[in-house]
Amino acid sequence: MIAKISSSNTLYGALAYNQNKVDADHAKVIFANKMIENPDGNFDIQSCLQSFEPYLLANKRTEKPVLHISLNPDPKDVLTDEQLSEIAQEYMQKMGYGNQPFIVYKHEDIERKHLHIVSLRVDENGKKIDHNFEHRRSMDVCRELEQKHNLIPADQKQQRDGLPLKPVNYRNGDVKHQIANVIRSVARDYHFLSLKEYRALLTLYNISMEEVRGEVKGKTYQGIVYFALDEKGEKAGRPFKSSLFGKNVGIEALEKRIIKSAEIIKDKGLKERSKRVLAAAMRTCKNRKDFEKALAKQGISAIFRTNDEGRIYGATFIDHQQKCVFNGSRLGKEFSANVFNDLFNGTTVICPQTPSNSLNSSNSSNSLNSFHESETDNSLIGSLFDVFSPDGSSGNDFEEQAFIRRMKKKRKQKRI
Repeated sequence: MIAKISSSNTLYGALAYNQNKVDADHAKVIFANKMIENPDGNFDIQSCLQSFEPYLLANKRTEKPVLHISLNPDPKDVLTDEQLSEIAQEYMQKMGYGNQPFIVYKHEDIERKHLHIVSLRVDENGKKIDHNFEHRRSMDVCRELEQKHNLIPADQKQQRDGLPLKPVNYRNGDVKHQIANVIRSVARDYHFLSLKEYRALLTLYNISMEEVRGEVKGKTYQGIVYFALDEKGEKAGRPFKSSLFGKNVGIEALEKRIIKSAEIIKDKGLKERSKRVLAAAMRTCKNRKDFEKALAKQGISAIFRTNDEGRIYGATFIDHQQKCVFNGSRLGKEFSANVFNDLFNGTTVICPQTPSNSLNSSNSSNSLNSFHESETDNSLIGSLFDVFSPDGSSGNDFEEQAFIRRMKKKRKQKRI
């Protein structure tokens, strides 16, 4: 079983994401702890917000109090709702969140049945619950639950890399949902320094995106549309506005992600591993095919763009271990498209030297694991309740806006 933990400041967004699945009959609530239940026995966004509200009001300093967990048993595990509910409760208890309000959704929209749990990181007194070594503890808990409930163990690759994202296949239908599964994950987990690098990453999953600009009634607008790609890399079907998937994959959020990614890549020195792997492969591989295979063994995808004559004019490298996307020239002129064009077309090229430290050094293994909680949102405490509405639009959901106003008013009264 794989657990993926994320923290954010978007309570409404986390609830809306799961409620949309429930409304579409793709998910259902199988357990709720300390949550307000409607007279009809169902849970809606409003009742959930009311359940979490006292904890958020008590929150003093935690910028990202919202906890969103995904529990993923092996697809071959056949489990009843009661068994899944028990596993979710035991997981939360062992992770220190057993006394928190939380709600458990079972998602059934894909072949791999899995759970989503929404809760909070702050207790009723506004104190942040200890999350030290959370990733390590989570893996230990998963191994313990696998043994107790006779689950199929997650292999080491799954534990390291997480569940692989499935490329979009437009022939399977429900393209919107397929795209959503990919872009929400990669926009959250990967670091990229430009929209071009983000677009290159999406092509691995048969998705592309375009910026759209225009003017309506004298006001300029800027946005993004996504669309599926066919086997030839050409557009297949209609485009989808980013607002359909939530503002976390919209232009403003992506621009913030780019700024934050630049800081993380610089502070953690995340370029160095990719440069070492590339340099070693360039010195030992005789052709492009061998080069790409060598990179793949190190968890790096290579995307080369060529013109009609076969000349390479663009090179992008995606380090899946560190969740980073780099344009070749951004790593250094020795990794530019022109260098690779000459290298693979027989022109003599002086390949970069591999640094003396081994590819298996601590730097190369220090990855940003996809299971670990994401701490990359560039947000402020004041934006705690700036959340998106269920349909992905901003500022148009009256229920959401009422909640925000109520919370701000209560927090203001509390300060007085």
